[in-house]
Amino acid sequence: MDTPSLALFRLALLALATAPLSAGAEMFSETMRDGKISICVEAPNTPAGNTVTITPSGLANDNRLVTFATDKEVVRAWMEDIKGDGTHEFFIQLRQPGSGSYGEVKAYSTNGDKSLSEIFIVPPEEKDMTGYLGHDEFELVENTLVRRYPVYQEGDSDADPTGGYRQFQYKLEPGEAGWIFRLDRVVEY
Repeated sequence: MDTPSLALFRLALLALATAPLSAGAEMFSETMRDGKISICVEAPNTPAGNTVTITPSGLANDNRLVTFATDKEVVRAWMEDIKGDGTHEFFIQLRQPGSGSYGEVKAYSTNGDKSLSEIFIVPPEEKDMTGYLGHDEFELVENTLVRRYPVYQEGDSDADPTGGYRQFQYKLEPGEAGWIFRLDRVVEY
């Protein structure tokens, strides 16, 4: 039986799977609001490279713009209170144009709704990436960052992976100089 969070996760995955890829990539602009805090994420999503601009508003100490360059396009952004402390974290999902749709997520903390800092996401070990050819999906499920992708076996076509799915589950922890998403579990099914 599906929990409500798992059912929402499956709906989000269906929406991502049917989203158009970069053939007609359009400028991305999303403003997320919760109370007095707003975060605007914008990117031109141009084929020759991309600059993502994050514009915070309502933070108590520092509302400076944050920008970063990427070769990926922004496909979505969302804000959550993953720590359950009444403050905000937000996420930007990026996808490499092309058939592989190699994905990435950037995560940020509002540091008690005072200023922005990037949350470090510990990369998986190389052994956990065997059979990886993109098609990443990201979601928050019950205060856990989840990354999932199909596993390709030797000889699989891009459209027909046969190795099931691999799912990484990350927990948010305080680090020495900020927040860190540490890999908690790897699940294959």
